[in-house]
Amino acid sequence: MKKKVSFSESLIILALLLVILGVAVIKFSLSPEVPVLFTVLLLTFWAKARQFSWQEIQDGIKEGIGVAIIPIFIFILIGALIGLWIQAGIIPSIMVLGFHLINGSFFVPSVFIVCAIVGTAIGSGFTTISTVGIALFGIGASMNANPALVAGAIISGAVFGDKMSPLSDSTNLSSAIAESELFAHIKNMMWSTIPAFVVSFILFWILGNSGQIDSSKIQHTSQILQSHFTISWWALLPIILMLLCAWKKIPAIPTLFLNIAVTVAMIFVQNPHYSIVSLNDLIMNGFVAKTADKSVNALLTRGGISSMMATVALIISTLSLGGMLMKFGIVQGAMEPLVKHLKKPGRLITVTILSGICINLFVGEQYLSVILPGRAFKSAFDKIGLSPLALSRTLEDGGSVINYLIPWGVAGSFAASTLGVPVLEFLPFTFFSLLSPVFSILSGTTGIGLQRSPKSFPKTNEAKAE
Repeated sequence: MKKKVSFSESLIILALLLVILGVAVIKFSLSPEVPVLFTVLLLTFWAKARQFSWQEIQDGIKEGIGVAIIPIFIFILIGALIGLWIQAGIIPSIMVLGFHLINGSFFVPSVFIVCAIVGTAIGSGFTTISTVGIALFGIGASMNANPALVAGAIISGAVFGDKMSPLSDSTNLSSAIAESELFAHIKNMMWSTIPAFVVSFILFWILGNSGQIDSSKIQHTSQILQSHFTISWWALLPIILMLLCAWKKIPAIPTLFLNIAVTVAMIFVQNPHYSIVSLNDLIMNGFVAKTADKSVNALLTRGGISSMMATVALIISTLSLGGMLMKFGIVQGAMEPLVKHLKKPGRLITVTILSGICINLFVGEQYLSVILPGRAFKSAFDKIGLSPLALSRTLEDGGSVINYLIPWGVAGSFAASTLGVPVLEFLPFTFFSLLSPVFSILSGTTGIGLQRSPKSFPKTNEAKAE
């Protein structure tokens, strides 16, 4: 007879899986797909030894993958959109416009700010990275800026926007799980978000000015882009359309389909002889740049549905592992005993954030890193008189923002494949994601900005009256 997985057994299994993944990805620099599949294999053997049925194992895999069906479909659409945006001259136009507007010495912090603004307006870190982010990354490449630093600025800004936008799925999810009001949740997040933003900006300013940025290639790159693409203000139309869809709260999938349709129309207006076969190849395999400059070719040869398949494979295998861990009660077994011993706000918030980080490491899915700790620790927050706003902010700071730092995570693998920079290279420069949990823990420890439940106030008032 199978028994409930104990706390010690859960910790041993999770530690073993983390060691395998960490050694494979960090020490041997392996792509994470095969190590993840190997951990799935080991977990399957363990499950059979514990007398779990094949049906339960398969159910765990299906339940794990089920949570990411919509994100996976969005990734496929984004892959198609990237190639179309390059062919239509949208990304090249943004690059040329950026060459005229962005000062070289202020480039890295300006990337951070622009992505934060766009991300807040759109409510999607993925879309910000794969559209405006690619253009800004191209500008940085033309200026010989550190690609890992530029990628860190892009992702930091996108994460800020995703975190603070009322249109963001992760923000709405954190608010819903904690049962807090959405806009009150966003306002309360400023206690950790604004300090993280300010410190990140200062660090990007310092690092962006610490090296000599070579701007000699900018004019040359601009000329190449203008000679091979249609550069115009009309290229901003799809971006404006995306912002309007976000403002009207149109979901991501219809927004992307609408943007794809408009971009295809722009391509045929620019080139009426563009064939359906070429369009099909562009959507499937992405854009292939054929300029005289190898660096420009490397930068703009990207996109297509096929470019997302490696990311999709990683997401499916990672979420299969995560689904099995939850189906067998391993994650729950490691978390539940901790709740009984957390009676101080600082300790509770710290453990909740660490739980979100660990789930990101083991499961690789940002939504589950919010859902599981939210369910596990909600009663603990209630018992010590903390407001649901305290929980929702903690879930956001330890959950969705961390997923971009995990090589086998959904967000991390997406950002790496989109920008062409490995996660472990941009991780040290993704300051906003690194600092958000730090300031959230400081708030919980010091009590600054920590919201308490209204139910806990009457005793204080009675004490004052006496």
